[in-house]
Amino acid sequence: MTALCVSLLGQPVFADSFAPVGPEQAGFDSVRLQRLDRFLDAAVAEGRMPGFAILLARHGQLVSLKTFGKKNIATGEPVATDTIFRIASMSKVVTGAALMILFEENKFDLDDPVSKFIPEFANLKVYAGTDAAGKPILVDPVHPPTMRELMSHSAGFGYGTTDHPADKLLAAEKPFSAPNLQELVRRFSRAPLTDQPGTTWRYGAQVDISGHIIEKLSGMRFGDFLQQRLFGPLGMNDSGFYVPPAKLSRLAPAYSGDRATGKFVEVKTPNAIALPNIAPTSPPALESGGGGLFSTVTDYARFAQMLNNGGELDGVRILSPATIEMMGTNMLPAKALEAGIPRPPVHFDNNIGFGLDVQVMLNPRAAGSLVGKGTMSWHGAYAGWVWVDRANDIICVGMAQRLGAYPDYVFDDIEQVQKLVYQALVHPER
Repeated sequence: MTALCVSLLGQPVFADSFAPVGPEQAGFDSVRLQRLDRFLDAAVAEGRMPGFAILLARHGQLVSLKTFGKKNIATGEPVATDTIFRIASMSKVVTGAALMILFEENKFDLDDPVSKFIPEFANLKVYAGTDAAGKPILVDPVHPPTMRELMSHSAGFGYGTTDHPADKLLAAEKPFSAPNLQELVRRFSRAPLTDQPGTTWRYGAQVDISGHIIEKLSGMRFGDFLQQRLFGPLGMNDSGFYVPPAKLSRLAPAYSGDRATGKFVEVKTPNAIALPNIAPTSPPALESGGGGLFSTVTDYARFAQMLNNGGELDGVRILSPATIEMMGTNMLPAKALEAGIPRPPVHFDNNIGFGLDVQVMLNPRAAGSLVGKGTMSWHGAYAGWVWVDRANDIICVGMAQRLGAYPDYVFDDIEQVQKLVYQALVHPER
């Protein structure tokens, strides 16, 4: 299957910050960069991915914008550069940046207790095992979870999707079936934390909780805040919690792999976390900052470039350089990193940490990575990814619409793509 490549010479400039440039001008070897194209092309040809789009930029200039495979398997329609995707957990980085807008406005401090803004969390308990009768032992937290811990996934909130006993108690509350964010936090308040706050990283709904805090601090509905303070100013015209009817034809269907047939099957049944909005033509009742956004590869690149630029894009200032630096500073405790924290397909250790709603590369060469020190990154359940490498002035955004781990889910591990990008960066000094 052949990649649908957008010619750099023929590609219209979709943003002032992304004027097309030849790979060599940006320090890349174009022949070596073709290894990435072949890798992605093979993923489609071998049936590992229906289709996806990828954008690579350096120094704010467009190095590559390409599409591969099918947007719609049934109709054969190819992925386009303006295809709209569900971006799943790539939403988390957006929510984190939105919350930091309010941090800059002195609406909260990182060491404020979360309960300062969500009173329902004033009496949280922590799961500490079971007694002789098999009943959960619940203890007080050593300290109330803080905003810093909330934004670094170390507050102790789970997702309700694992076998951890506290997560099972949370699942019984059905938090993601809540009609709004206010009710979501009420349901979380009735379940224990998985861990003592500040002791380890555990993937959970902290960012959905953050969405409710944004509502309370701003006095606005979460989606409206994102539109007015982020998407509108950045020119992200195809991003939000829903897709207007006029744009619905551009939305890629969601697919999962069928283990029995080895083929992709369109997902049509809503899932509270992975597919919360199956017919997204109006604002959802529960706007999930952890995984509910829709976007395009070009829209999200504008957000990523804003982070790379230290908080500004095309003359619009969203955040200060110091705030972006703070987001990209590890917030996990040293003991947790020393012990290692596995969370396939990523992990955390002395070389890879986690900042404020984004993974941070602390020591890339020791970690076996070719990215620059301080690179911020994350990925989504539909096999999308983003990374922002301020040391090398590179951003890369990939989007797909493939849910699940069958038969080969390499795109949730962005290290595969990163390696192929950086082996082609032969003149980083340019």
